[in-house]
Amino acid sequence: MTSDRLTRDQRRRNMQAVRRVDSRIEISLRKALWKKGFRFRKNFEKVYGRPDIAFISLRIAIFCDSEFWHGYDWETRQHDFKSNQEFWIKKIQRNIERDQEVNTELEKQGWLVLRFWGRDIKNNLDGCVSMVEDVYKKRHLQINQND
Repeated sequence: MTSDRLTRDQRRRNMQAVRRVDSRIEISLRKALWKKGFRFRKNFEKVYGRPDIAFISLRIAIFCDSEFWHGYDWETRQHDFKSNQEFWIKKIQRNIERDQEVNTELEKQGWLVLRFWGRDIKNNLDGCVSMVEDVYKKRHLQINQND
């Protein structure tokens, strides 16, 4: 097994610096949505899974998923780990399972779930905002028709 290119202390500091909330991708999407006039809750604890962005009245939950922690292209990437493979594979597979559990539970509760990869937010912020706008408008129409 090849060792990590960073020392144990360096790796530890890197991992401690990973933010659970207010990551760059979250902030980027939130700022763009706010600029368009959208008002929402961020990291709302009362909603299962604690979505990064939540439109409570419309029951829309948005998650901004980083590629590493949420297993982007997992079938290929899981073989990239050079050290501590067992730990990382188990950890990220559990994250993927948890994301699916959150999606399922929210959908059971009548929520619409959107998940964006960090790379999509970075490379196509306007497209992500556009998708949220479309979903928001459709959901708003649905709710108003049911009233």
